[in-house]
Amino acid sequence: MKAIVRDTYGSAAVLELRDIDKPEIADDEVLVHVHAAGMDRGVWHVMTGLPYPIRLAGYGLRAPNNPVIGSDVAGVVEAVGKNVRRLQPGDEVFGIGKGTFAEYAGAPQDKLVPKPENLTFEQAAVVAISGLPALQGLRDHGKVRPGQGVLVIGASGGVGTYAVQIAKALGAQVTGVCSTTKVEMVRSIGADHVIDYTREDFTEGDQRYDLILDIGGNSSLARLRRALVPRGTLVITGGEGGGRWLGGTDRQIRALMLSPFVGQKLGTFISKENHEDMIVLKELIESGKVAPVIDRTYPLSQVPEAIRYLQEGHAQGKVVITV
Repeated sequence: MKAIVRDTYGSAAVLELRDIDKPEIADDEVLVHVHAAGMDRGVWHVMTGLPYPIRLAGYGLRAPNNPVIGSDVAGVVEAVGKNVRRLQPGDEVFGIGKGTFAEYAGAPQDKLVPKPENLTFEQAAVVAISGLPALQGLRDHGKVRPGQGVLVIGASGGVGTYAVQIAKALGAQVTGVCSTTKVEMVRSIGADHVIDYTREDFTEGDQRYDLILDIGGNSSLARLRRALVPRGTLVITGGEGGGRWLGGTDRQIRALMLSPFVGQKLGTFISKENHEDMIVLKELIESGKVAPVIDRTYPLSQVPEAIRYLQEGHAQGKVVITV
């Protein structure tokens, strides 16, 4: 099969399109014939091995354990392990696999669910990795309730476009923060208000929010707290910068340390890749309340170009790799 492979950590320059063997699957895994795969910031982190703690998480200390990158996936079940009961060959699925920038990829059965009937494979391929943190950040950690004011920082990105729509589905009044060229898109997916951060400071004025979901932003905790109501909640998910060791997690650490001493709840979380919440996303999509936002599509051979485009920060929503 053809796959995007690298033998060492590094920039997109280390990636090559090669012919390799199909992956072998364990008893509780599924072999997926990949039709499309999603691109996200996590791909860059796995590719570069940065920040360094990601290597301790099982990706390999000095060199990658799995030469193929990619996690988000949509395709057709090719084969199943002997303990798999939920899926069978021929099923159309989406979810999270291992090394999905390839013609075939393995995945645990608990990280795959049936593809929503109203989505193409390209659309379904960008749901899980970004949709899960949006859902869990709002519902589980933000405890959002109908009528509350929610501020989504990074509303035009992969997680942000899901967060805007899910917050609306949960009954919130949603304000999205993004740059000038992305204002209309954020408004089009349901945001009640949109703030162009190049022209307006969301901490100014009288508006305060019950919940702030900060997706990979860089505002200080002091500024974020000024935008919250006295008993409001700040949820930080993701973060860039911060060097090779912290990788942008320093704000999350400081938020957790400060939270017990202030009236506001300040926190962070790591998204859980679970079957139950992927079913929730599927139901939201099939009900028409949530839809993937796709910026660009690249063929498998152009994965390096897709990563570079994502790194430039211009993407509105998700980038897709077709196989």
